[in-house]
Amino acid sequence: MDNAVTLVQAYLRLNGYFTITEFPIVEAVKYGGHRTATDIDVMAVRFPGAGRLVTQSGKRSRHDRLITGVDPALGVSLDDADMIIGEVKEGKAQINQGGREPSVLRTALVRFGCCHEEKVSGMVDSLIQHGHAQTHHGHKIRLVAFGSILPESNPGYITIGLGHIIDYVKGYLEENWDVFRVTELKDPALGFLSTMIKSSRGPS
Repeated sequence: MDNAVTLVQAYLRLNGYFTITEFPIVEAVKYGGHRTATDIDVMAVRFPGAGRLVTQSGKRSRHDRLITGVDPALGVSLDDADMIIGEVKEGKAQINQGGREPSVLRTALVRFGCCHEEKVSGMVDSLIQHGHAQTHHGHKIRLVAFGSILPESNPGYITIGLGHIIDYVKGYLEENWDVFRVTELKDPALGFLSTMIKSSRGPS
């Protein structure tokens, strides 16, 4: 997996999202063949009330610790279900034309299972025109571009810088270090940043 995609995936997971990365878009071609047209760097969904629960041993739950909160840069309410179709660049944060193709967005929405097929086209139009849409259930769907360089003008969708993501993830780990210092992190980005923090803190 691309390093930048790995970082974005870790960031979204810390914010309560379930993620799929590098999702292939397969399309039919002439004579019954098929090809991979493109892939979506990251797809993510977050349900209301999502958080990280640190439980106390035993049956009682009153001493359980719930870690919640969402980075304001994501612009999502804690009370809303939120779905992200994201593109990740090491350079400028932008969604290429291929990422806004109706067939690509239709495939993503059907994969989410968020809406009836007959309503997909209307939501695709809204995503292309406005960068966001809302299902008949009230779930939000948004286009988000991640990159090292943010555009000077509003591109019509959310953009988040990789530098901000690194700062956020490091801050999150440090704020909850009592939990993460004893956690065996399998995520490469979290593991690397955790090692940096551990090295700077010295013996604990």
